[in-house]
Amino acid sequence: MKLTLDALTVLDAIDRKGSFASAAQALFRVPSTVTYTVQKLEEDLGFAIFKRAGRRSVLTPAGQVLLDQGRQLLVAAQEVVNSAHQVNSGWEAELNIAIDTVWDIQRFYPILAEFQKLNSGVQVSISEEVMGGTLEAIIEQRADITIGGPPPVSAIQGIQFESILNSQWLFVVAKAHPLMTLLLPLTEQDIEPYVSIVIRDSATQSPIRAHRSLGARPMLRVANMEQKIQAQLQGLGVGFLPKHKIQPLLDSGELVELEIEKDAPVTQQYCAWRSTNTGRAAQWFVDKILD
Repeated sequence: MKLTLDALTVLDAIDRKGSFASAAQALFRVPSTVTYTVQKLEEDLGFAIFKRAGRRSVLTPAGQVLLDQGRQLLVAAQEVVNSAHQVNSGWEAELNIAIDTVWDIQRFYPILAEFQKLNSGVQVSISEEVMGGTLEAIIEQRADITIGGPPPVSAIQGIQFESILNSQWLFVVAKAHPLMTLLLPLTEQDIEPYVSIVIRDSATQSPIRAHRSLGARPMLRVANMEQKIQAQLQGLGVGFLPKHKIQPLLDSGELVELEIEKDAPVTQQYCAWRSTNTGRAAQWFVDKILD
């Protein structure tokens, strides 16, 4: 490799300090060493990197491109070193957390804010999953922790699950929906003519799961819970929604719960994590989520 990190460091110092002598002083080297480094690099690359402009050494156009992109390499190299030191201290370089669309992410942000105060250097990434996709994320190691997902259909080796929420589902409609004029409790025949809004499972490999619906046709499929809530608010369809996600809309009367003949279930949401993950960040988040 003709271009080294040391050579880039020398080029950066010359550009910032304006001369070979000043760069040598900043790098605690003798001027002849700095001069040799540049001359050797120019010889290896086959073009001039610096030219004289009065008392200053300035970059040639080719030298400017070399240094601009080389500085990105210097930053990346430092990040590699920092990540290695971080892992050596027990903190992961990054942590991926998948949050199921049923879960109220507002409950997670205070935990994240508390974690940021630790200044651990861990890069936290948050993704949204739906039903089977949440399980799939932890099984396929796309996520280190999942929050609010459904229970596993069977034991999964190396993954622990803990129930964190009992979610109560309500059949709700917009305040001006035609179903508001019918006698309660509603029958399946009452509901069947209206569009059922259903959230698509984000799983790509495992069997597709479905949130509770009454089989109404046609269906409007949406990507997540927020889209489902907004669609029902607009009167585009009907369906079941988790009470903890819509309580303010129930209080304001924008959404109305309607009694139906067949009660909606209470479902459990889980936190899942790999038992083999001994990183400090993963353990910290699991402790806080289960607290």
